[in-house]
Amino acid sequence: MTPFQDPAVAAKFSSYPPSARKALLALRELVFKTARVTPGAGPIEETLKWGEPAYLTSNGAGSTLRMDWKVKRPGHYAMYFHCQTGLVETFRAMFPDDFAFEGQRALVFELGRRVPRDALAICIAASLTYHLDKRAAKASRPRG
Repeated sequence: MTPFQDPAVAAKFSSYPPSARKALLALRELVFKTARVTPGAGPIEETLKWGEPAYLTSNGAGSTLRMDWKVKRPGHYAMYFHCQTGLVETFRAMFPDDFAFEGQRALVFELGRRVPRDALAICIAASLTYHLDKRAAKASRPRG
C-alpha cells in the first residue's frame, strides 16, 4: 500500500466501514499506480477536498479527482471528476456498459461487485493528464 501523505486522509480512510475502506483503498492504489505509468501525470498530491480524499497532480497536468463513500448510499462508493471538464461525458461514451454514472461528475460502484480496473485506469489517466491533453489540442489547431 502507498503510504499516506496526509494524516487527515489516513484518518478519513479509517473512518469508513470495513467494506467501503477496502474498496476505496483499492481505488486509491489504482490512482497511484496509474499516475506512475501515465506519461506527463507526474507526482500525485493526496489531500482532503470537501472532506473527501482528493488526488491532484503536482505539475498541474491534471484535473483533481476525489473518491468517497456516503452514509446515505451505504452500498455504493464513487470516484468524482470535475463536472465542467466533460470527462464523465467522455467516459460514458467510451464505457457505456462498464460503469454507473452520476450526472457529469462521478463513476459509481457497488460494494462487493467487481470494478472494471482497466477501463477505470483509462479514466484516471485522462483526469491526471486533462490539462496536458487540452494544451496539446490547442497547440495543434491551425492558426490564422
